Amino acid sequence: MSDRALILVEGSNTGNGLLYVKAAKNLGLRPITLSADPSQYGYLSSESIDAIRVDTGDVDALVDECSRLGATYEIVGITGFTGLDESVYATVGMLCRHFKLPGPNPATIERCCDKFAQRQLLAEAGVPVPTYRVAANATEVECAAAEIGLPVILKPAVGSGSAGVRLARNVDEVAEHTAFLMGGKHMWRSSPRILVEEFAQGPHYTAQIMGNEVIGIGTVEFGHPPHFVYRQFTFPAMLSDDEHKRIVDVSLSCLRALGLGWGPTNIELRWTKHGPIVIEVNPRLAGAPDPQLVQLAYGVDLITEHIKLAIGDKWNLRRSRSQTAAARILVPDRDGILDWIGGNSRAATVSGVAEVKFYVEPKTPIVRKGDYRDCLGCVTAVSPSLAETEAILQRAADLIDWSIIPFTAIGD
Repeated sequence: MSDRALILVEGSNTGNGLLYVKAAKNLGLRPITLSADPSQYGYLSSESIDAIRVDTGDVDALVDECSRLGATYEIVGITGFTGLDESVYATVGMLCRHFKLPGPNPATIERCCDKFAQRQLLAEAGVPVPTYRVAANATEVECAAAEIGLPVILKPAVGSGSAGVRLARNVDEVAEHTAFLMGGKHMWRSSPRILVEEFAQGPHYTAQIMGNEVIGIGTVEFGHPPHFVYRQFTFPAMLSDDEHKRIVDVSLSCLRALGLGWGPTNIELRWTKHGPIVIEVNPRLAGAPDPQLVQLAYGVDLITEHIKLAIGDKWNLRRSRSQTAAARILVPDRDGILDWIGGNSRAATVSGVAEVKFYVEPKTPIVRKGDYRDCLGCVTAVSPSLAETEAILQRAADLIDWSIIPFTAIGD
């Protein structure tokens, strides 16, 4: 009998890649990664995972490779990762349709990946969203910002991980960031279009959904503006029953408006003076550390249950725990060469710490981007209460340190 294989399109070093291959193995599956550059994912070699080089932007090439693999293995499911290019998940949907496997609707995913199209569908359905405009050049951006009123958020119409997203508090910052986005410094995955939107102010929440069920709602904290660099995630969010219900109701309205409801979705919201406002709907599983925190807080393994869905097995979304889990993101305060980083072993021994992970090695050049790529590592903790979890995180984080030599000091 041939091995049952799970095809993984692309991967992730700082996200869920390793967790998916481990979960697949635990389910008795053979994970096989298809990637344009498998060497970029270190865990593939360390875990001895089959990896095949193929142009993952070419659906026909992927179909051919999967067909070839199908002669050796029983392909029972296909899923994948997004990184900065969310179209990967739409490609996964196309492959699933072609091979008659469970998967997301590719047209729905593509529609959601365009933030302007997503905004239109949500607004038409009466889902509360920030006031927004789309612009194709500097003049249109300037006019849109004036119409909406400063401050505004400027972001690429297609993208993820807060890449290219910035708060513009005055006309100079509007012009500066527009020039950055349009001047060749930002990597565009499609025709350059900038979404200009009202700065919805208030606590930031994320709703983690599987199918049509909201599994958990967490809080997200960012560093100092004008960028949106993640600093901490906490599950569950401390909400009143009414606040929780309103976020759940709005989240489910998003699914209906966008035609979602198969598999994972994560929705970002802010609680403003008008209540919950939807910032973004991502038709995919959230990147790390959200799935790990959901498992620590609620006992629901989103990655394993997603794989079960992808291979046609019955999933189990029942909560088995009631804890408070949080992750502190380690972020550099300067550019330069990472001379050393340490303290992880000591931090890991703090009672209540679930994981301490570094994403960079010494001697790595550090150039802050103002988005998720600024992450040096992560500390995760869990306990029965928010206060205790916060204290554990702080004790562990205080044991971690690093040194960055500024570029200007090198060679002096």
